[in-house]
Amino acid sequence: MAEPLFPHGGVAFIGAGPGDPDLLTVKAARLIGQADLVLYAGSLVSPAIVALARQGARVVDSAPLSLDETHALLVETAGNGGLAARVHTGDPSLYGALSEQVRLLDADGIPSLVVPGVTSASAAAAAFGVSVTEPQASQTLILTRLAGRTSMPPGESLADLARHGASLAVYLSAGDPEGLARALRQGGLAGETPVAVAHRLGWPGEKRLWATIDTLAQTVRAAAIDRQTLFLVLPGLGRGVPSKLYDPSFGHGFRPARDDG
Repeated sequence: MAEPLFPHGGVAFIGAGPGDPDLLTVKAARLIGQADLVLYAGSLVSPAIVALARQGARVVDSAPLSLDETHALLVETAGNGGLAARVHTGDPSLYGALSEQVRLLDADGIPSLVVPGVTSASAAAAAFGVSVTEPQASQTLILTRLAGRTSMPPGESLADLARHGASLAVYLSAGDPEGLARALRQGGLAGETPVAVAHRLGWPGEKRLWATIDTLAQTVRAAAIDRQTLFLVLPGLGRGVPSKLYDPSFGHGFRPARDDG
C-alpha cells in the first residue's frame, strides 16, 4: 500500500483546469478522490470535478468565505491528520491567492504542495487548433490581464506588453472589451489582428469565437459574455515560415526530430 502523501496531515493545492474533468492530471484526480476536505470555488470549478470527491468527504464551496475562513478549514483538516484539497480553476499559480494561502500554512507549520493544472491559454490554443508561436513571426507568449480593480505594475500595462508584438493570452478582462481593444491598439497592434475568444471552455454551453481587435468589443457584447473568458491575441498567426522540421512529403508536414548531432 502506498505511503500517505502527508502522514500527519497536509494541504494539496490542485489545478482543476478550465472545466473539462478529462483535462485534470492523473495526480489531481487521485488527490481529489482521496481528500478528506475538498474546498473549491463554486462558480469557477466544474461540478464534474467536484464530483470526484470520495463518499464521506467534506465538500465546501469557498466562494462566500474569506481567506481567514478558508485557512481555518484547511488547518482544521490537516491538523486532524487529514488531506485537504484546495481546488483552483486553471493553474493555482495564475491569478489566484496561492502565495497568501501557502504563507499562512507555513506560519502554522502545515505542509502543502501544488499540483499544476491546464491553464486556459493552453486549452484555448488546443480548442481553436492554433499555435501561439510561429517561426520568425512570434516566438513568445505573454500571459497578462487588463488593469481593473487590480492595478498593473509599471511597464506591465497591456499596451506596454502589446508593443512587443508577441502573442498575448489575456485573462480576467471580458468585462471591458472596449478597453481591451483600445489597449491593444495603443500598443501598436493592427486592427485586423486575429483574436480567439474562449468562454467557459470545457463547460456545457462553452463559446469559441473569432474576432479581430477591431471587432472584439462588438463580438463580446453580442455573445453576452463577461466572465471566465480568455483572449488569445495572435499577431503572428499565419505569418510564420515553415519550421526546420517541416517536410510536405511527410504525413501532416512535420517529420520527426532527429538527435544525430
